[in-house]
Parts: sequence; structure tokens; C-alpha cells
Amino acid sequence: MTNSPNRLLAVVFGAVYVLVGILGFTATAGVGLFDTNGGLLFGIFEVNVFHNVAHLLIGAALLIAGLSNLRAAKATNTTIGAFYLLLGVVGLFMVGTPLNVLALNGADHVLHFASAVVLLAVGLATERTVKASVTA
Repeated sequence: MTNSPNRLLAVVFGAVYVLVGILGFTATAGVGLFDTNGGLLFGIFEVNVFHNVAHLLIGAALLIAGLSNLRAAKATNTTIGAFYLLLGVVGLFMVGTPLNVLALNGADHVLHFASAVVLLAVGLATERTVKASVTA
């Protein structure tokens, strides 16, 4: 796993996102599932319960893919990277509206764009040749 940038990144990002998802619940006391204004995680990231669950699911997907195989890690990094890029763009227009069901703020946008760049760069630019597994 350590010789594969895709697998290593998936495991590291997966662990971080699971941890952030868990820690997010410490900031959401009294915050509803889809509240457009959430609690502050680390004093800067606005989160609600739905946002925390999303972090847990994304983290779990990355962890499972990274621990599985190269093909899964590469596909998951690329897919989640593309999702974060889309969320970064769409999220800019959701703030201050009832559509902001993830309680996004400026710090979240920066993190989502940064995650997108790293996940897409590794997913698309490294280990370009993924050999098909041979089954007997």
C-alpha cells in the first residue's frame, strides 16, 4: 500500500474524514440534521449533523478503497475528488439560502476545493496504467 500514491492517499484522507466526521458531532449539540447554520468545528468549519454523516461516509469509502486495491483507490479518489470539485462550485451559491443543507461556509469551500485538487491530481495523474487482475 505504501508504494501506491492512490492507496496511501485514500487511507490517509479516509482516516482524516472519518475523524472529522466524529469530531463534528462535538460541535453540533442543538443543531438539526439539515440546519443551514451549524456549529463551528475547530472554530472555523461550520457543520451540521448531515455534514458530519457525509464526512463519515466519504471517509469510510476512501478507507475501504485504499485498503482494498489500486483500482478501487484510484476510482474512489477520482470520483470523490470530482464530487468535491462540484460541491465547491455549487456550494458557493448555496450559502445564505435554504439549499445550504450542509451548513457550508467559506472555510468549508477552501477545504473542499483543496481536497478536490489533491484527490483528482493523484487519482488522474499517478499510476496511469492499472493492470487488470488475472483470475484463474
